[in-house]
Amino acid sequence: MKTYEVTITETLQKTVEVEADSRLEAEALVESRWNNSEYILDSDSLVGVDFSARSNERSRDFER
Repeated sequence: MKTYEVTITETLQKTVEVEADSRLEAEALVESRWNNSEYILDSDSLVGVDFSARSNERSRDFER
């Protein structure tokens, strides 16, 4: 039996509304607030999950 490493990637998403003079300012403001934990994304924010497996065993080519 082979061994596999499976990576689980969850995608969280939340939309917030802010007032700003430009798109860049709005993004910077939200990023700053997110860094200060003003926006918390939790299981209610889950929009997707992906599973990716790879073999954990060496190929015979590498053993030579």
